[in-house]
Amino acid sequence: MARPGKAPKKAKKLTKGHAVTKLAKVAKPAYRKGRLSKRTALVRSVIREVTGFAPYERKVLELLQAGSTKDEKKALKVAKRRLGTHKRGMNKRENLRLVMQKMRHKN
Repeated sequence: MARPGKAPKKAKKLTKGHAVTKLAKVAKPAYRKGRLSKRTALVRSVIREVTGFAPYERKVLELLQAGSTKDEKKALKVAKRRLGTHKRGMNKRENLRLVMQKMRHKN
């Protein structure tokens, strides 16, 4: 859209300006933020073994063991209500489903 009283802007060439060589990006420690380390994973697994599941997690596991679609939706609803957001609820339900599979394969 043309600006009132001014000529429309023209596209510029990509090669316009002083020629420079791009520097390689330096890997900052901040880029690792949030990545799970071996030590943290081990600590969390030990804590999970010792403490077990929270009451709402046990309820979600119970609903998932029933296996029907209705119970899966109910499991999501329970997790969502406890954790605050839909996405967190879905992640928790999926994690507990994986835990259930591991428990089945262990036996």
